[in-house]
Amino acid sequence: MANKYQTVSCHFYDELEALAVKKVLSNITYLENENEINVEDLIVDFKTKNKEEFLILKNGTQIRLDKIVRINGINTPNLQC
Repeated sequence: MANKYQTVSCHFYDELEALAVKKVLSNITYLENENEINVEDLIVDFKTKNKEEFLILKNGTQIRLDKIVRINGINTPNLQC
């Protein structure tokens, strides 16, 4: 995946927000330096920095949204708003 931020689909963003609001413990697989990392935690917030969107986990981990490969066993869509 390129380092340039790729906008995620509105539907995917809405799903992430729903998981945060409902406080669903989520299993998230994401790319970091071309390695797949797996973490299980609660999504507590979102932020935008330098036109890139991130989710923030309860443990403090920040994950760029376009680096998410899978969440709760569902592959992420490669669609834009």
